[in-house]
Amino acid sequence: MQSQWRSKRKPSGGRYHQPYRTKRKFELARFPANTALKETQLKKVRVRGGNVKNRLLAANQANVAVAGSITKLKILNVVENPANKFLARRNILTKGSIIETEKGKARITSRPGQDGVVNAVLIK
Repeated sequence: MQSQWRSKRKPSGGRYHQPYRTKRKFELARFPANTALKETQLKKVRVRGGNVKNRLLAANQANVAVAGSITKLKILNVVENPANKFLARRNILTKGSIIETEKGKARITSRPGQDGVVNAVLIK
């Protein structure tokens, strides 16, 4: 079970004295979406407060800003990912990753697993 709560152990491996309470439901975390480079696939997830988030599980198009106008372009490949080189190797789309499009390289500015859409800016 994923949690966003502090661990019961210190960085040294020792335990904190008597955790004063247990994990709460609102501290639960979900697994990352790991948006793949495939045919577009969306999943709706109910979140706290009854709201809905769109999880983008797979995408093959991006809204790319080219000289002030937005164009929908096909994603050809994930070139690099400054956060983790293994994500680029697996063609996983995350914020900050550099993708190859029909008009050149672009950097993803949205969070596909959180927003449900891939927005990018063309880079030179």
